[in-house]
Amino acid sequence: MILESIVTTVSPEGQVNIAPMGPIVQESSGEENLPTFLLRPYEGSRTCRNLLASGNAVVHVTDDVLLLARSAIGDVQPNGLVCPAENAGAGHVRLIDCHRWFAIEVINRAGEPPRHELTARCVAEGTVRPFFGFNRAKHAVIEAAILATRIGLIDPEQIRDELKRLRVPVEKTAGPDEQTAFDLVTSFIRERLLVTNESSV
Repeated sequence: MILESIVTTVSPEGQVNIAPMGPIVQESSGEENLPTFLLRPYEGSRTCRNLLASGNAVVHVTDDVLLLARSAIGDVQPNGLVCPAENAGAGHVRLIDCHRWFAIEVINRAGEPPRHELTARCVAEGTVRPFFGFNRAKHAVIEAAILATRIGLIDPEQIRDELKRLRVPVEKTAGPDEQTAFDLVTSFIRERLLVTNESSV
């Protein structure tokens, strides 16, 4: 199962990075029944550099799609958003607001550039607040954010068509945060596609 999540990592200089990532959740192991994660970061990303340097990260289950959208299209300053992960040791910083978090340590490195494959075990976990419920607009924002990271990899017309389709559940079911998140992502995509088209002329 691929879990759409937000991952926090810390650079060797102590800078916290907040980024979306879809790790593969593997079978639980050990007496504590904690999951194992397979992370596949791309070479050159801050998340990849931090993971290769320290092997530490925190995976978050959250429905904060506004934060997910912001982290997908640009840097998010961590001030006021993160705190040390309890019982996880140095180098693990978690989101203050999330449903659940898993502090992880890389135990095996595989793959090759441009995509690494890092298997990580869970060393600590916690629940912050209960999951409230499903919402179609939140899922639409997640799909739109993924599209934003695929610019240059898939056909621009396909991206535009997908955005039109995703706008329907947003218009029907979104709250203020979901609407703001979707607008941020669509504006980003339109600007990037315009730049891409101009550069190809």
